[in-house]
Amino acid sequence: MKLIGLAGWSGAGKTTLLTRVIPHLVARGLKVSTIKHAHHSFDVDVPGKDSYRHREAGATEVLISSGKRFALMHELRDEAEWPLADLLRKMSPVDLLIIEGFKRDNHPKIEVHRAENGKPFLFPDDANIVAVASDAQPDTKLPLIHIDEIERIAATMIEKAVPVSDVLRG
Repeated sequence: MKLIGLAGWSGAGKTTLLTRVIPHLVARGLKVSTIKHAHHSFDVDVPGKDSYRHREAGATEVLISSGKRFALMHELRDEAEWPLADLLRKMSPVDLLIIEGFKRDNHPKIEVHRAENGKPFLFPDDANIVAVASDAQPDTKLPLIHIDEIERIAATMIEKAVPVSDVLRG
């Protein structure tokens, strides 16, 4: 299993880009999974449903399963946020694992940047950035891809991805 990250400031368009790139990767025959970092509290469960009630009652993990999918929810309670390495160990093997966010972690990342966002580029201060997808023209020796060149971004993700074991070794 290989991984590549998409990093950028909030509002840069990482999720939008990812939803455009995934179908191209899948069309190439790759099995793709993602890990998404959230900076805020979030919920994937519906208040009042049995699984929600199990968590509210104090269960640490609740796994919901049906004939179509399953979801495992883990309540951290008073634990610290899990590091990316621990989350990677939870993932089932696929061809390409894409990490959205985790911009301060040490794994190869493609920076997603939109000029209208008004934020600085990350690449000057992050040696883990291996390419830039942007609508701007920064001065860089890194591969620079226009943010709408989805096929090129998909190809760069495949080219720059590294084995998960490399990231876990640190």
